[in-house]
Amino acid sequence: MTPIAIATEDELSEAVALRLVAELTGPCCVTHRLRKNGFGYLRSKMDSWREMAAHQVVLVLTDLDQLACPLALLDSWVGKVRLPQRLLLRIAVREVEAWALADHEAMRTLVGPKGTLPPLPDGLPNPKLALLKLAKGAPRVVRDDLLRELPGSGLAQGLGYNARLVSWVMNDWDPQRAAERSPSLARARKRLREATALLGP
Repeated sequence: MTPIAIATEDELSEAVALRLVAELTGPCCVTHRLRKNGFGYLRSKMDSWREMAAHQVVLVLTDLDQLACPLALLDSWVGKVRLPQRLLLRIAVREVEAWALADHEAMRTLVGPKGTLPPLPDGLPNPKLALLKLAKGAPRVVRDDLLRELPGSGLAQGLGYNARLVSWVMNDWDPQRAAERSPSLARARKRLREATALLGP
């Protein structure tokens, strides 16, 4: 049994990480779920993740946000230090919502037939906003969870945003389908398979 620790920014990222582990073909188990809101916690604990990686696979999942590219984030977080093979720092471009949007089949089960799904969600400047705009045409029960409209036509996530999306990720979203439209997700899946296959006990 290959032990895997997951460290994430938020509930949605944790659900996505769990799905990535669940699709692995070898025997694996999640030993730790390490999460606090935002990337600051993940970045501040890099030394701890390195220590953990001496004994097990550690998947750290963060968003690229507004940085220029994944290499810029890696340079900011780890500089020239080489990461242990068991430590997987994977970056959703630009947000984990892009990975969600990449599975068009599952997304249609969530938001319904209205709205145009992005063919290349990794290229969106603001994937979360794109998802909120799609939610405007979703069935009311979904729309009320995902979306809160602000004065002046602004959009913000609704109170049920995380609960609705976490349930959807665990039950409908498929990483293999999503990886066909998201290169950053495809790289994450590949590295996780390699780490568990080559480094598992």
